[in-house]
Amino acid sequence: MIMRFLPIIGLSLLLSLMTACTGSVSGLPAVSTANANQYRLAPGDELRIIIPGLTEVENGMAFVVNDRGELTIPLMGGIPASGSTIPELEQRIAAQLVEKKLMVSPAVSVQPVKLRPIYVLGEVRSPGEYPYRPGMTVVTAVSVAGGFTFRANRGTVAIIRQVNGHATTAKAFESTPVQPGDTIKVVEKWF
Repeated sequence: MIMRFLPIIGLSLLLSLMTACTGSVSGLPAVSTANANQYRLAPGDELRIIIPGLTEVENGMAFVVNDRGELTIPLMGGIPASGSTIPELEQRIAAQLVEKKLMVSPAVSVQPVKLRPIYVLGEVRSPGEYPYRPGMTVVTAVSVAGGFTFRANRGTVAIIRQVNGHATTAKAFESTPVQPGDTIKVVEKWF
């Protein structure tokens, strides 16, 4: 009697093993692209700040968001930048200039110089850290890393992204936009 069920048990174990091996990515939710064009600043981002009329930063000095998530600007001190969009940071700097009575009606321009790198791991020819370029997608990030290996499961890619200070992992597709600081993980195919 038990001998009759052994092939069924063996087959069900094999199927469950195959399901588990297809990558833990298959059960993940897709990456949200709702705010893909609203990049949030974080430590390591380098920004050029131009404030006409304020000689200390009039010509566009470059500042790096420090580990505390702040920009240290002459005459103003530390200004929180981490988690802000560029327009929000421009407004925050302008408000600080008015509050400190340094300017009455400041015009502030913040331009990204160098954003955090991306990381491409797994089944790509040259895994590692790469500079972020605006408009990057998963497929362009993989191509920068030398392309897929022959073992790569091209349909099974995950993006690990910091959202509100927490790492979240989600399923990605070739056309999914990549943001600075993302880790793209290409999974190995089993069959």
